[in-house]
Amino acid sequence: MGELVTGEAVALELRPARLPSRALAVLLDLVVAVVVYMAVTIALVASTASLDVAAQTALSIAAFVLVLVGGPIAVETLSHGRSLGKVACGLRVVRDDGGPARFRHSLVRGLIGVVEILMTFGVVACIASLVSARGRRLGDVFAGTLVVRERVPATSGGFMPPPPPWLAGRFSGLDLSAVPDELWLAVRQYLARMGQLDVHVGRAMAERLAADVAARTGAPVPQEVPPPAYLAAVLQERQARESRRAFGDPRGGGGSAPLGPAAASPPSPASPAAASQQGTPRTAPPQNGQAEQPRDVRQERRPGTGFVPPA
Repeated sequence: MGELVTGEAVALELRPARLPSRALAVLLDLVVAVVVYMAVTIALVASTASLDVAAQTALSIAAFVLVLVGGPIAVETLSHGRSLGKVACGLRVVRDDGGPARFRHSLVRGLIGVVEILMTFGVVACIASLVSARGRRLGDVFAGTLVVRERVPATSGGFMPPPPPWLAGRFSGLDLSAVPDELWLAVRQYLARMGQLDVHVGRAMAERLAADVAARTGAPVPQEVPPPAYLAAVLQERQARESRRAFGDPRGGGGSAPLGPAAASPPSPASPAAASQQGTPRTAPPQNGQAEQPRDVRQERRPGTGFVPPA
């Protein structure tokens, strides 16, 4: 991966095209250009048979320049760096800062390409591409362009590696409230792309992120825990806390507390609510010294009001 820095100081990770794919794209472009040039030449010979030799030679040179030089420049400019061969190989011409190529870039590449590709049969272009760190030929160096690959192999960039099993619950006591969301986002992006990074770059990034998280939590990173495993375990702990906060603790039975001795014991019969819950008949206190016969409450079809008279 090649890192390009844009004018806004944004680093772009692009994959430069190498010599085999570029050579195949140039070969396809040359085959198309030669076929078009032969068709134009046959049409000119048939239409200019009555002209003299000098006029026919001038028209042949003009057709050569327009088809083999002007044609690729026009196609590359109008397609923003994607000729027919580059489309077939999944390549594109961009500027050094990652922006789209303009007419002046295509013009410089096309004019220098006449010398290093057509006149030398591609020998100079191959040598320059092999020597360059990003596979650029002389036309790219003078024009300030770069040929990159648009079709890259699909990778599992969204996969989050789990922490080691021996770290389960290790950081349950950390205070994660001081860690900002930007740092959590950086940790997630690092863990998702950890397998795509260089070994030394990934190790340095993991150490820096682990030090930032440890500084926010107030607890240092354990010496026996690697920084990537520490980041994965802390991120999993944060996700577990967010899940418990949003959906409740699944181990607590949906948030209901277990029954204690007081809750497990039956309510006192003296309580009117307890009597009504147990389904026993409730009797009103005697009035004027006359005992009232017990009556079944279930036989009374009164609408429930929710009011229970005192015992």
